[in-house]
Amino acid sequence: MFNLILFGPPGSGKGTQSERLIAKYGLKHLSTGDILRNEIANRTPLGLAAQSYMDKGHLVPDEVVIEMISSALDNNPQAHGFLFDGFPRTTAQAEALDKLLAQKGTAISVVLALQVEEEELVKRLLKRGLTSGRSDDTDEPKIRTRYAEYQKKTAAVAEYYKKYDKVVDIPGEGDVDEIFQSLSREIDQRDRA
Repeated sequence: MFNLILFGPPGSGKGTQSERLIAKYGLKHLSTGDILRNEIANRTPLGLAAQSYMDKGHLVPDEVVIEMISSALDNNPQAHGFLFDGFPRTTAQAEALDKLLAQKGTAISVVLALQVEEEELVKRLLKRGLTSGRSDDTDEPKIRTRYAEYQKKTAAVAEYYKKYDKVVDIPGEGDVDEIFQSLSREIDQRDRA
């Protein structure tokens, strides 16, 4: 099983590249936000637990999110692998994810980190804001705050996976197809299944 974490700050092209990687490699997209919304909509025990935290204005605890990921893994036994999106965001979450995957006889194969300069991200997001309808894409100070928050949080997760030699930085500026080819080369080097 091939499991991939794709990192990238807002505006890095992560969404575009995720779609292409999922299509090419037959990966199952695991977005913790989507899983959470689905569990709540289906009123599962985990969804109800998550809703109770959210109703009180609290973040959903890591244990509940990990259980949701476990359930998603179990519900997709035919998947060639998984592309993790939005998780892990902290070292504790990375450790919990690794433990869960080890229990299921698999692991994170690689962490691909799209690298884009802050000024390019600001330019991209302001342009996207003209059509996205997202107010946070039209406000430059908010964009810079989001970038700083991303750098602060994901830096620790990247350092965690660097200890296991799993992080590869990928230039995320330039031609979309060339970026996709760079991502694909890294996957092809590791995906022997």
